[in-house]
Amino acid sequence: MPKNISNGENQYRWNRENYSRQRRYIDIWSFFLTFLNGSWIDNRKWTYVGGFTEAKRNARRRRQAVWMRDTFLQLGPTFIKLGQLFSTRADLFPAEYVEELTKLQDQVPAFGYDTVAATIKRDLGKSVDELFAHFSPLPLAAASLGQVHQAQLHTGEEVVVKIQRPGLKKLFTIDLEILRGIAQYFQNHPKWGKGRDWMGIYDECCKILWEETDYLLEGQNADTFRRNFRTENWVKVPRIFWGYSSPQVLTLEYLPGIKISDYESLEKAGIDRKEIALLSAQAYLRQILADGFFHADPHPGNVAVSQTGQLIFYDFGMMGRIAGMTKGKLMGTLSGVVQRNADQVLKSLIELGVLVPTGDTGSLRRSIQYLLDNVMEKSFESQSISQISDDLYEIAYDQPFRFPATFTFVMRAFSTIEGVGKGLDPDFNFMEAAQPFALQLMANNNLTPDAGDFLGELGRQAAQVSSSALSLPRRIEDTIEKLERGDLRVRVRSTETDRIIRRMTAMQQGTNYALITGSFVLSATLLFVNKFQLPAAGMGIMALFMAIVLIRHLRRIEKSDRMF
Repeated sequence: MPKNISNGENQYRWNRENYSRQRRYIDIWSFFLTFLNGSWIDNRKWTYVGGFTEAKRNARRRRQAVWMRDTFLQLGPTFIKLGQLFSTRADLFPAEYVEELTKLQDQVPAFGYDTVAATIKRDLGKSVDELFAHFSPLPLAAASLGQVHQAQLHTGEEVVVKIQRPGLKKLFTIDLEILRGIAQYFQNHPKWGKGRDWMGIYDECCKILWEETDYLLEGQNADTFRRNFRTENWVKVPRIFWGYSSPQVLTLEYLPGIKISDYESLEKAGIDRKEIALLSAQAYLRQILADGFFHADPHPGNVAVSQTGQLIFYDFGMMGRIAGMTKGKLMGTLSGVVQRNADQVLKSLIELGVLVPTGDTGSLRRSIQYLLDNVMEKSFESQSISQISDDLYEIAYDQPFRFPATFTFVMRAFSTIEGVGKGLDPDFNFMEAAQPFALQLMANNNLTPDAGDFLGELGRQAAQVSSSALSLPRRIEDTIEKLERGDLRVRVRSTETDRIIRRMTAMQQGTNYALITGSFVLSATLLFVNKFQLPAAGMGIMALFMAIVLIRHLRRIEKSDRMF
């Protein structure tokens, strides 16, 4: 173990207390500019040897995503956490990046025992020997933000002590300041900034990261989580020893268990895997639908099973809170889904804060309607939360709105639990497990789940027609006001006009290529005449390259003309 620690300290430059702002600036911007250059090349079809295909572009994206994941690990705690956050944002990033960032494991080299002892002495005012009867110098686990050691109090309680990585807050301060400039670049970008609130996403990430550096807040989260499940004997949450805790040191009850994904050990212990799958789903449904306070990082390393079949939850640094999700608004969403009313669903989701519109929502409404029409064709039990999540993110990607972090955490939690459940029980279906909760909510709010009931549907349609008729004068007045203010835009699309514009754009681009080619040829000629053979050869190669690009471009124009 000490040998691994030593190797890790040599490998990761960020594993220290003092950080150079200038060095971090160079490292981060070098990564960012390299990423931009790779993305630019990926989107240029002429850079693909043998011709462009979607498979070739996806392969390139996959390679760049692997590089990004490895670079995030090298850049340290800030980027490891950002990568984990970005892995929930399939509405913002291509699927290849999301999939690779999901693999970004929070396992990094540990720091030395001397640093651990110094941190405890500084934060708690007493030495390790004064506070603990026994303290293991080797950590149980090391993560990007800190590491955990097993210990025993003088009173006999077995505990684990979580110590924050040295210099973490200084590193966050430096990195987040640099990342603000990158977020502003994206926000002002003519393509990537359109319809995106990158500064809002940056602020969300900052809030989450800073909350994770406060171990006292994590302890409060654990206490709240334990109180929420105080009436359930099948959930266990470690107690916090507040007298041995500080913002950088957290002492918790030692609750060993079997990792929930260690299926072989669960079977050896005689634990019913199907029961554990149902309990894990029930636990998260209760957290989200009843408590509004949920574990936002439910990977298998944070959930274990006791020898008696109880679920044990660890690590409460990243928690989600569902603010303002009243039953009325939630029922409005469910009602819209039952009626396949995209307008009602969209309105309810915006009121709930699930969607944050940043532009025209017309395309979004049509996408929701398409999703409703396709999802509602299948039975409730046959659907997969992961598939629904993928459909949502596919609709969301490159659209003028964003999902808040809370919503993406909810979807990731559900998808993770579904994956864990299927690992425990191949026949597990999250939607089927969730059905009793949904039916109970609908029953409590007098919302019938039978969308095919004729009388109920007739009543709803009548109410909708009456509401539309009564609101028509007001809607006409609102439209006139928008016209007077200039807020109403009318878009007319002509296929022929679009074709002509595309051709003009292509011809202009071809002219630019021709001018560049001519410039290189002229430069090569002048250099050759003046006896500068080597520079002339370089210019000649550039001229040949641009000539090839020009010829390929002209062929594309000719092919496009034949198609029309």
